[in-house]
Amino acid sequence: MDQQQEGIGIKIYTTTPPPPPDPSIYPSSPTTTAPGLAPVGSRKRRAVAKGVQKTISKTSMLVNFLPTGTLLTFEMVLPSVYGKGQCSAVTTLMINVLLGLCTLSCFFFHFTDSFRGADGKVYYGFVTPKGLAVFKAGLGVEVPKEERYKLRLNDFVHAIMSAMVFVAIAFSDHRVTGCLFPGHAKEMDEVMQSFPLMVGIVCSGLFLVFPNTRYGIGCMAA
Repeated sequence: MDQQQEGIGIKIYTTTPPPPPDPSIYPSSPTTTAPGLAPVGSRKRRAVAKGVQKTISKTSMLVNFLPTGTLLTFEMVLPSVYGKGQCSAVTTLMINVLLGLCTLSCFFFHFTDSFRGADGKVYYGFVTPKGLAVFKAGLGVEVPKEERYKLRLNDFVHAIMSAMVFVAIAFSDHRVTGCLFPGHAKEMDEVMQSFPLMVGIVCSGLFLVFPNTRYGIGCMAA
């Protein structure tokens, strides 16, 4: 009997990686960065811009009651005072000083008025019970003696309303409330959702009852 030897054959296959895809066939999509991996600087800038935009959008109708430039000055100086967001004792003090100066300017400017002299120039002064007192004396200009240049109840109403409007706008900024009322961010956010609107409605009604006829510093007649 012939013995037949059968061999067992083993084949070894070597796997080779597929070639990279052709860029012309599969165009690559632009690389996107995950929101959580955004640079810290860009996140901070977006947060500040969002806060300013939120403040202005909430209180845009109230700006008409303020002297021109007061809110702009406040929004320009506040980032320098606020710094890196650390509400230290110095930062809180500087924010209080800034709020006080801007509020006083809103109150003071409503007691000013102006007139055009014979030379065509505009002169500003402070209204008093006796009439208009020009800021710079000895100009040789005849100051009008009309009744409208005397101090009236309307001036106090407009000055108080202007101060209230500025406080409502300033407190809508999280940088102010975060330093002045630490730990009460949620409560202040709930209050400021409706407080600026209430102030705007009240001031609009009072402006109808007490119309403004002054052309003072930064104040236009309604």
